Amino acid sequence: MLNSIKLNSRLAAAAFGALAIGAVAFSASATAAPLPIFPFIMTPPTQAAPPPVQSMPQVQDEDRAAALPARLRRQVVNYPTREAPGTIIIDTPNTYLYLVLGNGQAMRYGIGVGREGFTWSGTQTITRKAEWPDWTPPPEMIARQPYLPRQMAGGPGNPLGARAMYLGGTIYRIHGTNAPETIGTRVSSGCLRLTNADVTDLYSRVNVGTKVIVLPMTDRRADLGTAIR
Repeated sequence: MLNSIKLNSRLAAAAFGALAIGAVAFSASATAAPLPIFPFIMTPPTQAAPPPVQSMPQVQDEDRAAALPARLRRQVVNYPTREAPGTIIIDTPNTYLYLVLGNGQAMRYGIGVGREGFTWSGTQTITRKAEWPDWTPPPEMIARQPYLPRQMAGGPGNPLGARAMYLGGTIYRIHGTNAPETIGTRVSSGCLRLTNADVTDLYSRVNVGTKVIVLPMTDRRADLGTAIR
């Protein structure tokens, strides 16, 4: 009987010891590698950055420096006229555009005009203004040049350039150009072109309703716009 009690005591002590060792091991394991808590604390999803806003390019002044002759560069000149300040006068034979300033002066710009057979004359008003305008060639132009695009979005490669001012209900415009070397020449289908820098300057000075006088090619008067010294 006594031996049975001693055996049971030894078994109980061994069992207690095993439990103690297991508890220590479990405690060490729990300390070394804590249980993850992510099921209970969720990180909010990262939102994608919005796409960058597309903007039209800024007009650079470099096309004005594209070796334009001095006479075609923008400048204030003496220009006697009875027309009111703010009036635009197109001197077709001399490839100039004058913006009347008053007091016998005008801002003069070099321009490109219509080629032979495509010049015109008369009085119109600016009915619309547009920055980096789209280009939709009129049917008359498509008939002559069927390879032209039917529509072209505004931008540096657009032949209307940085700005356009539409004349009355006609197909003609005063506009910029992506070919500044054509200023002072007769190459267009009737529109009047300036360098992008110059058309941007003119655009800022005139409003819808501005009077535009286009002189005929046959009006070969002497150049009245003498430079101010």
